[in-house]
Amino acid sequence: MDGQKSEYKVEVKNLTKYFGNLHVLDNISFNIKRGEFICIVGPTGCGKTTFLNLLTRIYMPSSGDLFIDGESADPKKHNLAFVFQEPSSIPWKTVEQNLRFGLEIKKLPPEEINERVERIIRLMGLQEFRKAYPHQLSVSTEQRIIIGRAFAMNPDLLLMDEPYGQMDIKLRFYLEDEVIRLWRETGSTVVFITHNIEEAVYLAQRILILTNKPTTIKEDLHVDLPHPRDVLSPEFNRIRKYVTDQIKWW
Repeated sequence: MDGQKSEYKVEVKNLTKYFGNLHVLDNISFNIKRGEFICIVGPTGCGKTTFLNLLTRIYMPSSGDLFIDGESADPKKHNLAFVFQEPSSIPWKTVEQNLRFGLEIKKLPPEEINERVERIIRLMGLQEFRKAYPHQLSVSTEQRIIIGRAFAMNPDLLLMDEPYGQMDIKLRFYLEDEVIRLWRETGSTVVFITHNIEEAVYLAQRILILTNKPTTIKEDLHVDLPHPRDVLSPEFNRIRKYVTDQIKWW
């Protein structure tokens, strides 16, 4: 593959998933370019999280497959990170220790760990919290630890499953801006699952709109708006209304 590396980070080919008789994903195919920020939206229960669980091999496909860097997906081989909706910081470790944890597990050299951690602390504005424990922090600050910890791993592929689902709109916008900034700084490929249409339009270069089960891709929509995006602009609201209507009307 060296010298002829594909432009695609992720390739999904004829992906189908059954749980017993329940047909969740139906022959889905699409590609994600390297360095792309893609959001996946669709009706509640359509299989958005199932897709991520197939990509990380929590589940295996019933048929078809997913490829990362041209190889069948394997979390042991590929450099990926996952950010969940639920708080997942380690409660007995400080902010700095949380950020160091994954890097120490990977046995990176101490100098590299120090450099990565300091960079993330600076980028995420966590300087004053480095010695604090998660229970001493606000929900939004704790989630910054989780996002920072994921980006500290320098993942080629970052998977985010509704990471701001329980936050108010002000905190959401703040953390969305943080993710955009980190994505630009690191060049990671980001797959972001959300049920919030405004969030998808605010973040994504492309939005995959899924149908109800058995789930297929209703539309692959390119969002050609510069970051940071103005949520009050006519074009932003036109796209938001369009995506909402695509999900609501069948």
